[in-house]
Amino acid sequence: MSTLVLELRQGDLMVVNGAPIRFRNRARIELTAKARFLFGKQLMTPEGANSPARRIYFALQTAYIGDEEEREAGLSVARNLIAEFQAATTSTLARDLLDRALAAAEADECYQALKLVRRVMRHEEVVMGVALPGAATGEDEDAP
Repeated sequence: MSTLVLELRQGDLMVVNGAPIRFRNRARIELTAKARFLFGKQLMTPEGANSPARRIYFALQTAYIGDEEEREAGLSVARNLIAEFQAATTSTLARDLLDRALAAAEADECYQALKLVRRVMRHEEVVMGVALPGAATGEDEDAP
């Protein structure tokens, strides 16, 4: 298994296998084993889940980095939110991306699912004509 080296700034938050870690100073860390993690702008707070696509992202985030019980609940919530979004949208692109995201999440490839939902979030913002505030903008997309 290869290692992954991350550089984090003072104050950055990282969640590894469900445990939040805040960095008190700049750090360079090396992950040498498989771990479920998100950091920085990949993390969405509950307050940031302020649109339909962002609520899907938050549910899938929980399915990815939560503990076992939270992961199951997060995936269940994501299924329901995706079904509601798909029923309400006229966008074939959004429906396709959400189908692919749900399939990835159900195959335990939640990070890939999150990347797909970030695309839906950007699509939603364009359609709505607004940039919604909150984290999980996708600037750190390729980290894990």
